[in-house]
Amino acid sequence: MEQEINEKETEIERQCLKLLLQQQPVAKDLRIISAALKMITDIERIGDQACDIVELVQEVSEMYQESFPHIRNMAQEAVKMVRQSIEAFVKRDLELANYVIAYDDIVDDLFSAVKDDIIEKIKTDGNNVQILVDLLMIAKYLERIGDHATNIAEWVVFSITGKHKEE
Repeated sequence: MEQEINEKETEIERQCLKLLLQQQPVAKDLRIISAALKMITDIERIGDQACDIVELVQEVSEMYQESFPHIRNMAQEAVKMVRQSIEAFVKRDLELANYVIAYDDIVDDLFSAVKDDIIEKIKTDGNNVQILVDLLMIAKYLERIGDHATNIAEWVVFSITGKHKEE
């Protein structure tokens, strides 16, 4: 589905630019369009990282996947963040967007736990280092997906309030 995601990104970008050129929006409308342009980049990157995860998962035996439950939890939480950040945009829900931003710490903590688990496993099971490195990469991609969901939520906040997180 990577190609389809890329095509959708291009189409949304084209529609946003058409609105900017033909309608010359101001204030809230301009913020919504500019935020959408930023968000589609994060969504496309989430798609890329999901593809990378799929490739790596195929290389990792089920035994190792089951040995690291934090990765499964990370995946569930990252998916939840993505869904909620998009829902916040659609519903114009500032509270939900801020919730997603704060929730990123949960995914970051899970990444730290996975990393620690993998380091311990490398110390005791030096025969399967490549598989363990692949698992670490999967966890890193999930952590980045959480970061992209956070970026989307931050753009939702901007589209509603007109303020960036640094302000």
